Amino acid sequence: MKTINKISFNDIESIPQLIKDFLDHNIEGFEEHTFSLENFRKQIYLKQEAFALEQRETLHNAFEKQLSSLPLSARQKEHLENIKQHNTFTITTGHQLNLFSGPVFFVYKILQTIKTCTYLKENFPDFNFVPVYWMASEDHDFAEINHFKTENGYYEFNERSGGPVGRIKITDTFFISEFEKEFKDSVFGTELILMLKEAYKAGYTLSEAIKTLVNRLFSNLGLLILDGDSKELKSGIRDIFKEELLHSGLYKNSKEKVELLARQYGKVQVNPREINLFYLSETRDRIDFDGQRYIVVDKDIQFTRDEILYELENYPEKFSPNALMRPVYQEKILPNMAYIGGNAEIMYWLELKDYFSAVNIPFPILIPRNSMLFVKEKTLKKMEKLDLKIEDFFGNFTTIINNKILNDSAVLKLLEEKENQLVHNFSELRSVAETTEKSFGNMVKAEEVRQLKSFGRMKKRLLHAEKIKQNELLQRLENLFLDMHPSRTWQERIYNFSVFFADEGYSWLETCLEEMVAQESRLIIVAI
Repeated sequence: MKTINKISFNDIESIPQLIKDFLDHNIEGFEEHTFSLENFRKQIYLKQEAFALEQRETLHNAFEKQLSSLPLSARQKEHLENIKQHNTFTITTGHQLNLFSGPVFFVYKILQTIKTCTYLKENFPDFNFVPVYWMASEDHDFAEINHFKTENGYYEFNERSGGPVGRIKITDTFFISEFEKEFKDSVFGTELILMLKEAYKAGYTLSEAIKTLVNRLFSNLGLLILDGDSKELKSGIRDIFKEELLHSGLYKNSKEKVELLARQYGKVQVNPREINLFYLSETRDRIDFDGQRYIVVDKDIQFTRDEILYELENYPEKFSPNALMRPVYQEKILPNMAYIGGNAEIMYWLELKDYFSAVNIPFPILIPRNSMLFVKEKTLKKMEKLDLKIEDFFGNFTTIINNKILNDSAVLKLLEEKENQLVHNFSELRSVAETTEKSFGNMVKAEEVRQLKSFGRMKKRLLHAEKIKQNELLQRLENLFLDMHPSRTWQERIYNFSVFFADEGYSWLETCLEEMVAQESRLIIVAI
């Protein structure tokens, strides 16, 4: 394996403009929340001031309790002890509890989190930096997480859902035997099958399954795993939940930022609600307020003001943050420096900056995660023969195809030559016509538009005819695109990590970690 390119997000057409502007410091007020050593230096001071020693003790106890069933590496144990020290900070990423980790970018997020901790330790040796994976165990959309894909298979399991997915118990293990058929003859297939069987035992919850899998993959790299579905952790954010219930704090304090981002970029990633909390019973349901009572939507559960405050005080574990409140919960209970997330995640974090100020929690540094693409050598050779570059596959590939198909077309060259000549002739005619009478000039302009549309139609017909004539070339181009974009989207959003681990094992993880860029957001392309 060798890296052949690392493309900046700024040079990739499909990266959202909001992300590019954030990275380029083009959004006022966020300059100190991008990746730089100076920004981290300031963040260390801010978090030290804001995070109390008793919070560290609570966090340490939660980690210890949640990780007690797992075999911890020496590095994990060291990180666990360090959490209690005032000079220790976390770098965090989070993700859903997808079956067998889901798409491979799950792995990339965690590896970048680990790489960032190493980079910061090198630059701030007097401080400790601990990588944390935050389990999104309270999400309730089971259909989003109950499957994964490989090159040759689709694996899914079915369980009764509706409540927090982390609490779902595994009964359906049929997918394991199907997975075994695909991977039993791979170089590291046995390791993958054992990994799957170890994590997805009948009777385990999904939280236990993901914790087991993630620990198996990353324990030697010192990763700590945290589940926010915890009474003791939620006890530390009761004051913010109370403010949310009584005064809609998040909605009111993010309103200005949300409106600003919507004006500049067309829409926001997630719109805040007036109450951004769910209530956990056997299901997870939204809390609403009708002006007199607090209603659990779709349930026969209601509270008066005093009743819901009593419930929060005594049973904080029954209150669950939504996607916008979760970052606040996370930053409240962790001595966190930075969050590493996908573009969509970073975009909704940006909505929250003013709310963080209102609740006196330091807003973290935000790092759009790296992307990776593994390309087969034979695919690269095919690209070379067609005079294509990797970058061509991350812009408008339809335009690339059309240009290739029409590259040597004598008819197209003649059409474009005559079209340019037509534009020139009409320009001359219009300038003279307008001196005679304005309406005559408008008539000339209308005729120019009509004739240019005809040229456009001729080009489309020509392209269609050439595609039929050059069907073999068209098929080769489309196959190349699918090699890099399975299911017509980025490889990392489709394939599971098993596709790559099967041939390389843990050395594949080491390659990913080595090639990962801590300081910048890039697309890293590796030849295999």
